[in-house]
Amino acid sequence: MGYYALRVTAGQEKIVADLLKNRINKLKINVSSIIVLDGFKGYVIVEAAEEADAKRAAFQVPNIKGVLPGEVSADEIKKMIEAKPQIFSIAKGDVVEVINGPFKGDRAKVVKIDLEKEEATIELLEVTVPIPITTKLSWLKMHQKAEKE
Repeated sequence: MGYYALRVTAGQEKIVADLLKNRINKLKINVSSIIVLDGFKGYVIVEAAEEADAKRAAFQVPNIKGVLPGEVSADEIKKMIEAKPQIFSIAKGDVVEVINGPFKGDRAKVVKIDLEKEEATIELLEVTVPIPITTKLSWLKMHQKAEKE
């Protein structure tokens, strides 16, 4: 058994996995598992007995662009699966700039941080009535550190 990467249309990975599952069950192709990784956009990994089985499973399935030649090692897949803790330097009271989403370009003050969910509650500075907004930490960029008292 080896792992083979299928190149698919980005954003269609889960749909392709469902189509593959149906095709594999219908044609009784020797594929043991289908892997869709969040951080690996544009690819679906299948565990098959041979590369020919992976190609047969992928044949004429919509949104599959091709099968990458050769096997993907189990170590490479483990590296992709392992959670990588991100270090955020943003703290409560800091002034940040929103770099993504509907408030892109606005400055805000951090009210609360939830590191487990990687979210922050912010209040926009340039508005008349401050409304708490919960957003992803990755959408925030440090603008000014909070002043220590």
